[in-house]
Amino acid sequence: MIEVPASRDLGSGFPGQTISGQLGTVGVHDERAAADATWRVSVVATQFDTGTDQESEVIPPNLVDYWSGPATSTTGSGTFVPGQPTRADRQSLERPRTAFSHTSGSGNNSAHWNPTLEITIPQHAVGGLYSGTVTHSVA
Repeated sequence: MIEVPASRDLGSGFPGQTISGQLGTVGVHDERAAADATWRVSVVATQFDTGTDQESEVIPPNLVDYWSGPATSTTGSGTFVPGQPTRADRQSLERPRTAFSHTSGSGNNSAHWNPTLEITIPQHAVGGLYSGTVTHSVA
């Protein structure tokens, strides 16, 4: 099972600026009690827009960077691996990326982290309320 925040306001900025903020706690609870309790969480984003597809009102997902940061808590045995432990490891979300994984161990386990989004506002962007979707999925 995966838990994600419902929504988050990352604030405001001007064209050419970068805004960032933490999304809130993301968590995986693996209650399969499996002998091989490995899993991987993927993350991807849609474009951020004002409700139209006008070029001046779209922030493409390649301008949306993500980093998981370290685990804020874990339970169970095994190795918990952040996809992007630091800002220097951040990745754009135009395609699915690994947010976090559990690479060894058995039995029930869980991990929580508080990822950061960093969005670069294009120079040609117009003012408005932009929204997009960041999707986490576990397999």
